[in-house]
Amino acid sequence: MSLFQSRPALRWLVPTSAAVVVLGGGAAIGTLAAASEPNLPPRDAAQLLVDLQTARLDGLSGTVVQRADLGLPPALETLAGNSGSELAALATGRHTLRVWYNGPDQARVALVGTLGETDVIRNGADAWVWSSQKKEAVHYKLDPGKEDAPPELPGGLPATPEEAADKALAAIDPTTEVRVGRSATIAGRDAYELILAPRDKASLVEEIRIAIDAEEKVPLRFEIFAEGVGEPAFEVAFTQVDFNRPAPEQFVFNPPPGTKVTEGGAEGAGPDGGPFGGHRPDGEAAEPGAAPEQRPETRTVGTGWTTVLVGTLPESAPGAPAAGGEPGTDVAQFAGLLNQFPAVSGDWGSGRLLSTHLFSVLLTDDGRVIGGLVTPERLYEVAAQTR
Repeated sequence: MSLFQSRPALRWLVPTSAAVVVLGGGAAIGTLAAASEPNLPPRDAAQLLVDLQTARLDGLSGTVVQRADLGLPPALETLAGNSGSELAALATGRHTLRVWYNGPDQARVALVGTLGETDVIRNGADAWVWSSQKKEAVHYKLDPGKEDAPPELPGGLPATPEEAADKALAAIDPTTEVRVGRSATIAGRDAYELILAPRDKASLVEEIRIAIDAEEKVPLRFEIFAEGVGEPAFEVAFTQVDFNRPAPEQFVFNPPPGTKVTEGGAEGAGPDGGPFGGHRPDGEAAEPGAAPEQRPETRTVGTGWTTVLVGTLPESAPGAPAAGGEPGTDVAQFAGLLNQFPAVSGDWGSGRLLSTHLFSVLLTDDGRVIGGLVTPERLYEVAAQTR
């Protein structure tokens, strides 16, 4: 079970027009959490899958590190670093999180930064999103009888290896090869390794590796490797973990003096539309300052590892100010960055292409955004189909 939901929606592994970069935003840790290979009793892939599905986590606390190495072109890294957007920060930075879990009704994630921290806290029917830097907090009321999730961390990044693994496991289908990898020691604990790999060579993903705690049967590390690249393109791993139940007071939040408190529920509620993108209690994300008719529509083409998402940009020009004079949406800002990249054309039309180790994004001149964890050739096929 993930920190806030038993089975989160599969919207991170199968990217959206913005989440293509969000997948890379986060963290590649390489061998940061690994030590020598332990000698463990053999278990096959089917047994490890059963372990993951049947594990019961009573409590947990620990430190998680995320990092990314997507092979972004230097010009994009420079532009992203100068843009100041949350999306760009996720795409280029390393993140440290503290997590606490005490059952489905008590969970807390703290994203620790150099200028402060941002916390997502659930305690029964109450959920809080708090920014220490902005001195702002949003309070949500959840249905006590449901496994509703409060707003997520920026970009919807998985807070733990378990959340990432849940989303990857939900995508297993006949196009997936499943096998056992090498055992490892993660955060001082012995772990098995389960490997998921696409059979379709149109995918840029070489394999996903999930390190599973040998005793507790929960993921300790999650890695995505791009085709032909030796280091992880994305990784989230525990560097310290404790499976004892945290104290209940860890989940009690009292806004510090001077904090601006907003009640969540309406679109755009909270600081800057909410520090997590103006999320609403039903989990639907709203773009700050955007009326419903301005939100881009999206749809998926294909299945499995080569799923491609096709969206349209808002009517406002990429990177143009949105209502109220604020910067445009992350999607629009990212589209503006794409204009710095090579022009491409074919039977499908013309546009700009961003291609990295792990994903490709095509911005067509007729206003479509087409992206996925696939080769550019796959995007051109979809562009022709959806023209």
